[in-house]
Amino acid sequence: MRLSPIMCGIVGVASRRPIEDRQELVRMRDTMGHRGPDDAGVYWSSDGTIGLGHRRLAIIDLSPAGHQPMSDASAKHWITFNGEIYNYQDLRHELGAKGNDFQSSSDTEVILAAYKTWDTDCVHRLNGMFSFCIYDAERNRLFLARDRAGEKPLFYARWGGKFMFASELKAIMAAGDCPRALDPAALQHFLAYGYVPRHLCILKGTHKLPAACAMTYDITTQVEKMWCYWRLPTASVSQANPEELVGELQRLLEDSVRRQLVADVPVGILLSGGLDSSLVTAVAAHVSSKQVRTFTITFPESKGYDEGPHARLVARHFATSHTELKAEPTTLQLLPTLAEQYDEPMADSSMIPTFLVSKLVRSGATVALGGDGGDELFAGYKHYMYADYLNRAQTLLPSFARSALSWTGAHTLPIGLKGRHYVIGLAGGTPESLVHAAMLFDSVARKRLLSSGLREAMNGEPTPESFKAGLCLGGSVIRQATALDFNTYLSDDILVKVDRASMLNALEIRCPWLDHRLVEFAFGCVPDDLRKKGNDRKILVRRLAQKLLPREFDVKRKQGFSIPLTKWLNEGSLAVIEDVLGGAWPEVFSIREIRRLLAAQKIGYADNAQRLFALTLFELWRRRYRVSLS
Repeated sequence: MRLSPIMCGIVGVASRRPIEDRQELVRMRDTMGHRGPDDAGVYWSSDGTIGLGHRRLAIIDLSPAGHQPMSDASAKHWITFNGEIYNYQDLRHELGAKGNDFQSSSDTEVILAAYKTWDTDCVHRLNGMFSFCIYDAERNRLFLARDRAGEKPLFYARWGGKFMFASELKAIMAAGDCPRALDPAALQHFLAYGYVPRHLCILKGTHKLPAACAMTYDITTQVEKMWCYWRLPTASVSQANPEELVGELQRLLEDSVRRQLVADVPVGILLSGGLDSSLVTAVAAHVSSKQVRTFTITFPESKGYDEGPHARLVARHFATSHTELKAEPTTLQLLPTLAEQYDEPMADSSMIPTFLVSKLVRSGATVALGGDGGDELFAGYKHYMYADYLNRAQTLLPSFARSALSWTGAHTLPIGLKGRHYVIGLAGGTPESLVHAAMLFDSVARKRLLSSGLREAMNGEPTPESFKAGLCLGGSVIRQATALDFNTYLSDDILVKVDRASMLNALEIRCPWLDHRLVEFAFGCVPDDLRKKGNDRKILVRRLAQKLLPREFDVKRKQGFSIPLTKWLNEGSLAVIEDVLGGAWPEVFSIREIRRLLAAQKIGYADNAQRLFALTLFELWRRRYRVSLS
């Protein structure tokens, strides 16, 4: 008996009164046809108040036994499920011993049995990536949950006496009476960080269920209850020998990769040439009985971004079947397609290579393993070094001096100047410096960019800086920095980017580094000096790499999965951005400030390529979904 996960799109509606237009649920479901081209299903309660929908991308157990929505034998519990449960077999055995009978080989049925046995606590037992909704007819309630890292999405909204949920926001917007008013607070967060974090949503009245959270909705009383069922562990002082920790890291990664290689369809690996995806490749080659297939995107004209040679080195060493695709500046023409797919505006330009490599992989595989998560777990980003520097500066400089430097930086240094945000972050403590590390538009820049009317409407609202600083956990600087990125940037940027780009190509991407046992090991067992020490980062992971990767592999090299955006714009692609921003939303933005940013980019006065990209994606998204201010 084997694992039978299903990647898909889920949707549902609940009302105290019978829903007259049942075809609306079908229309909502079918906006996500890309998430599930293999099958589709709908369930309606006998009184017409509850509807569940499902689109299926079959990965394992390709038979009709995996059809959803699925019920238990009593037909009192129904589920629509997106994801896969990696410890499915263990749970099935445990639940069978407790008297549960199974009619299929589906992990979906195991979730239903787990819910009947452990109620909402069942989420603690699940190892996997998932979002699901269970309709409990006996209690007349919905139970919704997302996985710990936030690999699978879930939006929800309430209006007109109805509660709706879906894997993608576009499905909710397909409801005929869906309000499409911009949420100014969410816009502020997008401009600050390039994504809309946590429970916030770019549309008023709509929300995201945050990662590692669950909720119930009582259909009779219309009362919601949401809670976090998992959090990052507190750090423990490890007495283990570093070599023992390397061995444990290898064991956990091998078990995670082994579980995630299971599929009845071809499986590939997104080999960027970086440390994390190279280790996934090495482990896959070791544990798999088949030749591993690897795929990469190259930028041969931009050597600083091209990891093709490093990917080839790893592919040759492990004798993988390797495929490459050359990315060109013309891929900026993809922006309208990507803006439509991403539901909320997204400023991460690496959505382009992520989409391209997903399309490439889909030509030869239906499932792919990626390397996401390693940087947040083991302190791989360069800005972690600056976090230490800022912490020292805050210790050495008196508060009035730091405040003066911060004010001067915000009001005199040009937007786009490297280091500007680090100077601005000096004013507060560690959380304030951390939230400025990877910012697009700081508070002063946002005031210049936003229209006067919108600025006045947001007076008194909490700032994105204070919101994100409030999410910082205690502990050392490096622990605070990595935990903050895990809980925001990873779940609300990286994993959103991967999910939407892969699903647009009907490809499932799995993240072995995000097995919750690995996450708990990294944050709970690995001391700071084996994550980062001085300018050295990912120390424990690099030790494993020295053990598993070819000797010629440069374990200290760090290149993010990104495109040479500034170079492309400087070589003529800026016209694409100018064309879109020429019609920017005047009720929201200062057109004068946008023109100033464009002019500065043209003459090379400052590098605002990512900021211009963010504004372009927002404008394309706004036009596509006809969003208003009220």
